[in-house]
Amino acid sequence: MTSVRDIESPSAVAGAALSQTDVVLQGIKSMITSGQLTAGSRLPVEKDLALTLGVSRGSLREGVRALCIMGVLETRQGDGTYVTSLDSSLLLAPMGFMIDMQTAEHRRDLHGVRRILESEAAARAALHITDEQLSEAQGILESMRGLVFANPVVEHPTIIAKDVAFHHVIAKGADNGALAALIDALADRTFGARLTIGEYHEEQIRRSYDEHTAILGALRQHEPDRARLLMSHHLLTTEDFIGESQDADEKAR
Repeated sequence: MTSVRDIESPSAVAGAALSQTDVVLQGIKSMITSGQLTAGSRLPVEKDLALTLGVSRGSLREGVRALCIMGVLETRQGDGTYVTSLDSSLLLAPMGFMIDMQTAEHRRDLHGVRRILESEAAARAALHITDEQLSEAQGILESMRGLVFANPVVEHPTIIAKDVAFHHVIAKGADNGALAALIDALADRTFGARLTIGEYHEEQIRRSYDEHTAILGALRQHEPDRARLLMSHHLLTTEDFIGESQDADEKAR
């Protein structure tokens, strides 16, 4: 367990303009980045840590709560407060809240970011994806084929959920936890827009399926440039549909 005397002085991390809660945030961040606390470490007891950071116990609790929300700390009932695994999926999860706060006119912006990230993820996946992940992606496509080519298409939510799962496998196959976490945060927030496209543009559902198949082929052949271009084209089509819808909404106002 980290000793109180091993903790860096708050004067090294706190400026005059910082509130007491900010001192807590910066102080604990400094302890982690300097290696004084590591993933899984238990924080010193409240009164000792508050004294070391030069803050009140109330401010310390506020800072700890904020860091718990950020995924940096976790409080275990009756056992104290610990540093989490600091996994990217935890630390980047709050970004989803920011994305949720975006208004409708920024939908195209979000999809543009998604396109950039997923295109690079596809390129990386072509080099790093495992045979098991390729089989998983293939299984997802096979499971949705009957739904996609039904006449008429009716299982729109299921199709989009499988679409999201397919992209998730590729993101994981890129072998970069931070990149996968960012993509997952965006994917969940674009579900509604993708569902709307499918409901009003049935032919796009089938076209999208064929594009998925082509992307998977590039991954199997371990062709990063081809995988990047195919993914970029695939997502640019979606982005264009969203842009057209956004432009129509603006004209209708």
